[in-house]
Amino acid sequence: MAGGVELGFASAAGADEAWRLRSAHFPSKIGGRPAWLGEAGLPGPAALRCGRCQRPCAFLLQVYAPLPDRPDAFHRTLFVFACRDAACYRLPGPQGPLRVFRNQLPRRNDTYPEEPPSEEPPPDPAAAAAPPLRLRGGAALCRVCGCPGPRACGRCRRAAYCGPEHQALDWRRGHRRACERCAAGDESADAIPEHNEFLFPEYEILIEPEEPESPADSSVDPNGEKGAADRSKDLKEQEELRATGNAGEAFQSLDEETLEAMAKHETEEDKIFQMFKERVAAEPEQVIRYCRGGEGPVWVSGENIPEEKDIPHCSCGAKRIFEFQIMPQLLNHLKVDSLGESIDWGTLVVYTCADNCGEGNKYLEEFIWKQDFSAGSNSLPPGY
Repeated sequence: MAGGVELGFASAAGADEAWRLRSAHFPSKIGGRPAWLGEAGLPGPAALRCGRCQRPCAFLLQVYAPLPDRPDAFHRTLFVFACRDAACYRLPGPQGPLRVFRNQLPRRNDTYPEEPPSEEPPPDPAAAAAPPLRLRGGAALCRVCGCPGPRACGRCRRAAYCGPEHQALDWRRGHRRACERCAAGDESADAIPEHNEFLFPEYEILIEPEEPESPADSSVDPNGEKGAADRSKDLKEQEELRATGNAGEAFQSLDEETLEAMAKHETEEDKIFQMFKERVAAEPEQVIRYCRGGEGPVWVSGENIPEEKDIPHCSCGAKRIFEFQIMPQLLNHLKVDSLGESIDWGTLVVYTCADNCGEGNKYLEEFIWKQDFSAGSNSLPPGY
């Protein structure tokens, strides 16, 4: 990551390129199973459960974000996990159905060589792309989600799971038939498919610097898109007033000070949402905005913006600072739409330890805040 704002875009990786999304290549990626960085101190099943329904969270994405001036963070990755239950997203604010963890390693470590990985395809790309059942050190990973799997199948003792939910899911999906073959040592029976219904679709995240805004881009044309939007909003408000029938009587019951406060709030809300739309209009496909400690997040609403007191300090005592935000465009890639309730957010904002502390290269939990679109923000940018 360079200085300034960096934008991340979802790019579908073909079957012959999936090897680039595994741990040895330090990927930034969406969905599938996590490509763990360090092998020590991984978050356990309890830490990866939803704060609302207590079911296992699915891996959402990871961002490779080393710090060049920190030898202890030569490799550094942030991992975000999200609950699959749409009902858990009804409330905005901190954590809830979301979890974020940070892990870092020095250049010289026990897991990876000091030299950068080769950009050439491996001799057997399919084998290199297969989701691992175990870490290099031998620790088992859940066959369903790829997270630490301390629970083993009671029959074959080979299949590992993070908990009973995923053991039951894998049993229904076919382990029931393969279990005896696994117990007999049949390696082919122990293989797992790359994807299942619990995982989000897998993409690579491509990082590009955000182009600086030109003066022409920031100018306001009353006859352009913003002017048309404002006129449309005025017409909508007039129609709503006419629809009430007794609009005049209703407003007479409100004092002038209350009316002024309501008008000011609506104006500020429109302004913030308009700024969001204008900022992302140049690159509407962006799914990540990264700028550690620099330019803050682009909010989608004037409501539910955290104050400094709302962002807890790190366990080491240091403040947390903005590092990156996840944009609503990502939802289009996750295939979570449904006829009923769907997973939804306006933006997800990740804050990390300002001192970038480390505890023996363990995975440390950081802080994430969910902001939703306000009720009046119905005119989203194209694709949202």
